[in-house]
This record gives sequence, C-alpha cells and structure tokens, in this order.
Amino acid sequence: MRTIRGAIFDLDGTILDSTWVWSKIDREFLGKRGFEVPDDYVDKITPMAFGEAAVYTIERFSLDQTPDEVMEEWNRMAMDAYANEVSVRPGTKELLTAMREAGIVTGVATSNTALLFEPCLKRNGVYELFHSITEIREVSRGKEFPDIYIKQAEKMGVRPEECVVFEDIIPALKGAKSGGFVTVGVDEPVWKYRAGEMEPHCDYRIRELSQALDLLDKWKTM
Repeated sequence: MRTIRGAIFDLDGTILDSTWVWSKIDREFLGKRGFEVPDDYVDKITPMAFGEAAVYTIERFSLDQTPDEVMEEWNRMAMDAYANEVSVRPGTKELLTAMREAGIVTGVATSNTALLFEPCLKRNGVYELFHSITEIREVSRGKEFPDIYIKQAEKMGVRPEECVVFEDIIPALKGAKSGGFVTVGVDEPVWKYRAGEMEPHCDYRIRELSQALDLLDKWKTM
C-alpha cells in the first residue's frame, strides 16, 4: 500500500464552484461575435493552458485579435465574479484542514491565473491552507500531460506515487495518472459524464469533497 504524503487540487470545478463563470463568458464572448458555443468547444479548451485556449479560439473562429487581447478580455469578464461571487465547494475547508492536521501537504495545479484565483481563495479563507500553487503557464503542456502535477509535487517535496490528485475532468485525470499519481475524480455536474465513464481514469470517484474525509482515514492507515 502507498503512503499518501501530498495532495494536489485542481481549482475550477473541483474546489471552486466556478464553472458557471466560464460558461457565461463563453456565451457572451462568442455571442458578441455572432457565434453560438459549439458542443465540443468547452471539452476542447478546458484542459488547455489559458494562452493555448486563446490561440485555439482565435484560429477556430477566425478572430482578428491577438492571444493577449483575448486573454485580457476573458480576465476582465471574470474578475468581478471571482472577487465577489465564486465560492468554494462544500467540504473544501474541512478537508484541507483535516489534511494539514494529518501531515499531508496540499497544493494546487490550475489552468487559471493568480489574478483571479488569489482574491477568491483568500476571501473564502482557504488560501493559507495550501503549501504552493502551480499555474499551467509554468509548464509547456496542458493538463492532458503530467507536467503540471510533477512540477507541483516537486514544490511540495513529494513523489508522484505518494501524492493524490483531485480533478473534475477526464483529460486531466488521464494526465495525472500517466505521471504515476493516485487520482480522485470529483463530480462536476456540468460535464455530464455518463455512469462508468470517469472510473477507468481515477482510483477513487467522489460526488463531494466531504467524501474524501473517509479516504483520508484510509490513507492514514496505509
């Protein structure tokens, strides 16, 4: 049995109730340009780095903007919601506190930017519970690959095989698992995964973060 010494959390959709923000931004950003959001668009961009998603959007819709201009517009649209409205999912603070008490170091691996997530995490009282944070811009590939999780594990001083990754999308779970991490799939209803679709890519699947408290008891006895 493997001893769990570290835990890495995704932000949007995993510990932050924020997917509604990006759904709204997609509708308004593309709608302003005369497009509806294609059925596959969100699935395509969700695992990508922010800049990568901007390049993809420009190319797909033939937009006359630079990636920096697109990212700046997205950030402007999201700032107020993250600063004032986005909350953590139920059980987040309790789980992070329990992990700290158990000696499990916690960190973040995110496709988001500190401009948005830092005020949100601080307002919700969980920012100080994380050892460190890695943004996708710090690595060369998206979350379909293990790079971001490996870098965050290095910051925390733990090996992949003794670290668990919490994610809400299948491509990211695949990426973490390919790096040798223990993986926990967290249900985010917006993705509408079918029964059994996520399980092949995660070691555990939970509906809410509070359920991970039971897993924590199991990991402490390994």
